[in-house]
Amino acid sequence: KLKWKIQNKIKRPTARASKKRDSLIQNHKQNYLADISHTIKNYHKHSLEQIKIVKKASAIDITIESCNDIIGQEQVEKFKNKKEQLLQSLDKDLEKLLSTWESSKKKYLQEQFTYSVRGKSLGVEACFETVAEKKYPKVCLPNYSSKEEITRFLLKENLPGYFPYTAGIFPFRRQGEDPKRQFAGEGGPTKTNKRFHYLAKDDTAKRLSTAFDSITLYGDEPQKRPDVFGKIGESGVSIANLDDMKKLYEGFDLCDPMTSVSMTINGPAPIILAMYLNTAIDQQIEKFKLKHKRQANDKEQQEIFSSTLKVVRGTVQADILKEDQAQNTCIFSTHFALKMMADMQNYFITHNIRNFYSVSISGYHIAEAGANPITQLAFTLSNGFTYVEYYLSQGMDIDDFAPNLSFFFSNGIDPEYAVIGRVARRIWSKAMKYKYHANERSQKLKYHIQTSGRSLHAQEIAFNDIRTTLQALYAIYDNCNSLHTNAYDEAITTPTEDSVRRAVAIQLIINKELGLSKTQNPLQGSFIINELTDLVEEAVLLEFDRLTDRGAVLGAMERMYQRGKIQEESMYYETKKHSGSHPIVGVNTFLSSDGSPTIKPDKVIRSTLTEKHNQIKSVQLFKKN
Repeated sequence: KLKWKIQNKIKRPTARASKKRDSLIQNHKQNYLADISHTIKNYHKHSLEQIKIVKKASAIDITIESCNDIIGQEQVEKFKNKKEQLLQSLDKDLEKLLSTWESSKKKYLQEQFTYSVRGKSLGVEACFETVAEKKYPKVCLPNYSSKEEITRFLLKENLPGYFPYTAGIFPFRRQGEDPKRQFAGEGGPTKTNKRFHYLAKDDTAKRLSTAFDSITLYGDEPQKRPDVFGKIGESGVSIANLDDMKKLYEGFDLCDPMTSVSMTINGPAPIILAMYLNTAIDQQIEKFKLKHKRQANDKEQQEIFSSTLKVVRGTVQADILKEDQAQNTCIFSTHFALKMMADMQNYFITHNIRNFYSVSISGYHIAEAGANPITQLAFTLSNGFTYVEYYLSQGMDIDDFAPNLSFFFSNGIDPEYAVIGRVARRIWSKAMKYKYHANERSQKLKYHIQTSGRSLHAQEIAFNDIRTTLQALYAIYDNCNSLHTNAYDEAITTPTEDSVRRAVAIQLIINKELGLSKTQNPLQGSFIINELTDLVEEAVLLEFDRLTDRGAVLGAMERMYQRGKIQEESMYYETKKHSGSHPIVGVNTFLSSDGSPTIKPDKVIRSTLTEKHNQIKSVQLFKKN
């Protein structure tokens, strides 16, 4: 018999091996999405039980009132005792809501309504007047007489500003500050600064949103290298150093309470944020110098530093999970990028930065990559809860970081988009309250909406404004916190000043002219809206369970689950569009006599050669000095 002797001739490597990494989320916490799904289902189950209790108690009251002269006093007492037994199982919070319901209704019928936000008392007019000289309530209340229906309303909907925040996170919309926040960026910082001033002209509130070019998004710098040069200042502004950042926001007081700035950047987000905060601090130091005719000393500079960080308003996107799943501007590993995000948030906590969002958890890019509205919402919320779990694992307290989280959704034209904010607020608030035991402020989900870029077509581009109008209407009716409306010509070029003005006019007309939008809860009470809200919430929770089966968000990313699902849904949409089974007016139906050909613009707005060379020179000078 042959005897085989195996000899290992491979030498053990002497080079350094990669360290074994700990799990980003602890193993015993990996089922967090299933826990959230279970928590919300339990809330619904408990709500039904509470509604039944109120229904039975109300039935006893009706019986006593209707049959008092028939059943006798002894039977009446038995009924009353039974009612008391039932009400002992009623939640104290619900009991308080029911007892104050009538008085709460009366507050909304008064001329002025007073409420508080973060300890600050705010007074608003509770009614609006039409040209017909009629007054109507800004918040319309249900006229239910049945305690059962009132209970159902309070537990599933409630009024705007009250848990579970289905109709909105504030009792009334912000006064004197429209939700308008237009995205802009092209060429160098001076060119984009000019566009910012154009967009903010005559506005009391300066709400800016910054698009960066791909060179900045990938953490590179302007240079003559062929694969870089052509991208400088294209589809976003080129920012390479602190001087660029100062030019970008020149003329805007970044510490003014009516100024807020959003920056859409992810991989290099910590560096760009540091530039922005330094720009804000340097502005205040310069103001001190002009006022006092001298330089601030060390102590005064430290005071300026601290006070600036406390008041500066804005958002930096910094959402690395969405980048891996959809947009692809990843320059660091997920592990390292998450660590930087946690470091940023820790810095926010340490320096009491409470008016700036350290992350904008984004579904927009997931939708633009092809996801349907349910998948967009499910993936975005699951990413948000992943950040929550990761930050908790880093030793942060839920109420220290949750108020610094914000969200960003796309609004298309499909029916689910009509309730995307309602479902998001409802899921987030219940999870934060009952799973994470967070406070009221942490329970409130704040989000920005941008109308769908994917829905803009290069055929019959004038029709794009119609689609954008309907999408903006969804967003405003659903009480979004800020809104960008796309320009009709974005399918073929960077928007011109004229097309941007039209885009802004869309939301201004809805907000300032459309009568129904002056009512701030127009969706409440609609049968189809209620049905959609329940069905979309159910579908999102089902997606949470699918993600859990694949190792939650991070495990699913390892398996390319999110990317695969987005691609499948994109292919499904494109197939229906090209077959004509999904009608798109001016694209596959209702074509013009010449077939509605793709529009070729006379002039395409792009970054000029001069702007590209200027950015390269700017970097060289910055390094030299």
